Amino acid sequence: MKTVAIIQARIGSTRLPGKVLLDLAGEPMLARVVARVRRARRVDEVLVATTTETPDDALAVLCAARGWLCFRGSETDVLDRYYRAASGRGAEVVVRITSDCPLIDPAVIDAAIEGRELQQADYCANVVRRTYPRGLDVEVFTFAALETAWREDDKPEWREHVTQFILHHPERFNVTILSHDEDHSDRRWTVDTPEDFELMGKIYGHFGHDEFSWPEVLALLAQHPQWNEINRHIEQKKV
Repeated sequence: MKTVAIIQARIGSTRLPGKVLLDLAGEPMLARVVARVRRARRVDEVLVATTTETPDDALAVLCAARGWLCFRGSETDVLDRYYRAASGRGAEVVVRITSDCPLIDPAVIDAAIEGRELQQADYCANVVRRTYPRGLDVEVFTFAALETAWREDDKPEWREHVTQFILHHPERFNVTILSHDEDHSDRRWTVDTPEDFELMGKIYGHFGHDEFSWPEVLALLAQHPQWNEINRHIEQKKV
């Protein structure tokens, strides 16, 4: 089955505007995310899905310069953006990634893809019952499930978050959970504030590249426990 990873990205951000283009050890943060997602063995294509808003022209230019697949769609109806992007690439399985996760791990992506396949599920993710650090977020779902949500979801507040229709209808969709043996859900490895980006800067500054694994990050933070305090006080925005 053709598996397409779609990375949603836009310039607008209420707490850290332009974060996806911030320099992270010599590369835009979005480039770090794309590179890491591309290393997932079970992903056939990687596509950046941004908006048609003028500020996001910069993202389209970056995609063109780097030779990345790019789709532009609605800013607020992200479900529609995903559906049209996936449909245009003939996706049978869709992997949802957000561009504020520069530590996203290809092994975790592969585990979610394999988990969905093994269970013949409509949806598999590590975000429903968290055990992985926030920032290793991955959702995998069939195009059929995405299409059903796209056709039937009539709640704008759900459509902004893509998979809410699936998660709110467990009687209709086979949902499986990707869990880790140890609970690291208290760790915040996503980027939404200057403090979050400061932590990413320290991690990338240590490695100097983007080919490290998330267990290597755990080991690094064990050596520098004070780094965990940089963004510990940040509260996640509510869905």
